Amino acid sequence: MPRVIVVMGVSGSGKSTVAGLLAGRLGWDFVDGDAFHTPAHVAKMREGHALDDADRAPWLEAMAAWIGTCLETERPGILACSALKRAYRDALVRGRAGIRIVYLEGDRDLIATRVAVRTGHFMPATLLDSQFAILEPPRPEEGALAVPIVGSADAIVATILSELGLHPDASVPQDSA
Repeated sequence: MPRVIVVMGVSGSGKSTVAGLLAGRLGWDFVDGDAFHTPAHVAKMREGHALDDADRAPWLEAMAAWIGTCLETERPGILACSALKRAYRDALVRGRAGIRIVYLEGDRDLIATRVAVRTGHFMPATLLDSQFAILEPPRPEEGALAVPIVGSADAIVATILSELGLHPDASVPQDSA
């Protein structure tokens, strides 16, 4: 049974929406990986420049520390984070038990359509190709759950709950989706 779920995928795949809904249904803590970016890195992306591995290192370290706190305090949590490369996922998981990766899987055209209509996000649509260029979908040995993003966010959350054998907190109100 996972204590921490990392919801991953390219920008526009629905990570924040799905992870937030999932956390709400389970009554778990939720944090968006975007909150761990430095102002300089947000500005860099806003200007249309992709982050490199050196830029991402402190970001990954901060999220790994958050995961560690969840595990140490036995407070379950959900993190929305792109985690595009295997090395990034390894930096987050660090071989620790109780962490499960959920990969929101979708094709470029669908995601590009979503990104094109999204407002208020620092990540411009022009960086989507750079995201797909470095994406390394999880391999079977990573034990990730791949979930297609073709349905509604509620349907995706229901799939995740079912596949991971998780049951919503009965004290948390449920939407009638």
